[in-house]
Amino acid sequence: MRDRSERKRVLRDNKNDARQLTFADWWRRVRVPQWAAKYQASWRDLGLPSKLLMLTAAFVMLAEVLIFLPSISTFRVDWLNERLTAAQLATLAAEGFPGGDVPSGLRAEMLRTAQVKAIASRRQGVRRLVLPVDPQMTIDQHYDLRQRPESWLDSVALRFEQIGDAIAVFFAPNGRTIRVLGSIGDDPDDLVEIVMPEAPLKAALNSYALNILGVSIVISLATAALVYFAISRLLVRPVMRITHAMVRFRQDPEDPSRIIVPSSRHDEIGVAERELGEMQRQLSGTLLQKTRLAQLGLAVSKINHDLRGMLANAQLLSDRLTAIPDPTVQRFAPKLIASLDRAINFCNDTLRFGRAEEAAPRRELLPLKPLAEEVGEALGLPREGSIDWVLEMDDTLRIDADRDHLFRILSNLSRNAIEAIEGAPGSPHGEVRIKAWREGRRVFVDVRDTGPGVPQKARDHLFEAFTGSQRKGGTGLGLAIAAEIIGVHGGHIRLLDTPKGATFQFEIPDRGAHHGHEEPGTARLSRPPADDLA
Repeated sequence: MRDRSERKRVLRDNKNDARQLTFADWWRRVRVPQWAAKYQASWRDLGLPSKLLMLTAAFVMLAEVLIFLPSISTFRVDWLNERLTAAQLATLAAEGFPGGDVPSGLRAEMLRTAQVKAIASRRQGVRRLVLPVDPQMTIDQHYDLRQRPESWLDSVALRFEQIGDAIAVFFAPNGRTIRVLGSIGDDPDDLVEIVMPEAPLKAALNSYALNILGVSIVISLATAALVYFAISRLLVRPVMRITHAMVRFRQDPEDPSRIIVPSSRHDEIGVAERELGEMQRQLSGTLLQKTRLAQLGLAVSKINHDLRGMLANAQLLSDRLTAIPDPTVQRFAPKLIASLDRAINFCNDTLRFGRAEEAAPRRELLPLKPLAEEVGEALGLPREGSIDWVLEMDDTLRIDADRDHLFRILSNLSRNAIEAIEGAPGSPHGEVRIKAWREGRRVFVDVRDTGPGVPQKARDHLFEAFTGSQRKGGTGLGLAIAAEIIGVHGGHIRLLDTPKGATFQFEIPDRGAHHGHEEPGTARLSRPPADDLA
């Protein structure tokens, strides 16, 4: 009893699995015959031109087959109608003899001419046996050609029936005798009837089919060749050219000579060639830049090693300055030591630029104005008679950031402003202004200069390393480093549109603040008016 229940459960589970079997799963489980698998592999190994030629020939042959079937059907009906016409002429000739008695010699000639064994007719309701049939003869098939379709559906059905009858002739056994009925005149009751062997029809149909087959093969090959050469020139060759260019470019992507040269075509192939060429140019330029950056990184690592040793010696010497009682030395020595410490930290952090993961900033809530003043002193601002240094911020404004990181941001942006003013034509006189304010839990800082502004060419790659420099000989690292450090703090930097000079604005949120959200109870100060940013 338990075995029976177990068998029922297994059978039920198998049925459920069979219901859940999708068509794709079923197709994957079908075992492909060995001969089919061999041809399938051979088809995959063929090139695009060979596949195109074979498919074109196959489709043309298919079209010829679709034309062949109605052709043999029409040929058969016409051939039988010719025999009926000959039989009708024999009937008219027989009516010229008294009593309709045809002499035996003439009867044999009429039967030979009409290729029939018996002829009968019915005219005005009178049936007449013109050439009598042999009583021992057996009729194997009957065909009635008097059908007149009344609608297009009947016409289609009759056409398919005639096609089936024509195909049956090829497979019919030899020696058959058929009976064919046809109309005489417009009266549907008048008819002519013949009994004939099927062998002449079969021979004529075979000859016609062989002729059609030969013509079809010639037409198929000629059409396939024309279509092949046309499509090969329009599509296959360009696609093979694109494929060859892709393979050749992959072998050495940094070689500019391997970039495809687009043709003058304006169709989809031309668009593909131009897009591929542009993509290859961009990729080649990017790879060349990466290679140069790798080489530069190796050189920087070597320089960095020696420079740290020099700065360490300078730091040891500066420590001795603190023992000199001179007031001026005592006032500048701490700043010199701090600058050397910062330089050593910069050397240690140089190779961190560009890494996938940057070290988290050591953030603290610090006053911004003293730090900005320190940046000005490090850059030698203000400069008498050339560059003014203006700090526009509240003394109590505090920012949540890493002190060294923020110093680097302000230093890089201010240094770029100085270089822009000094590079302007005419007298190098201008102003660098740092303006800062708080909005809720975000601090906004504007670094503004009165230089010539940022050209459009530099705006396209402003914050990209080695591409956004607007000064001859510049590397473009200053803005890239500033943008990266600001991003580590969760902020953003942008170039504002101003009528004169350039204004870079960056924002740094407090820890835990999200863009567009502020905690209840925080004060929100209004942003400076637009004319104040001009």
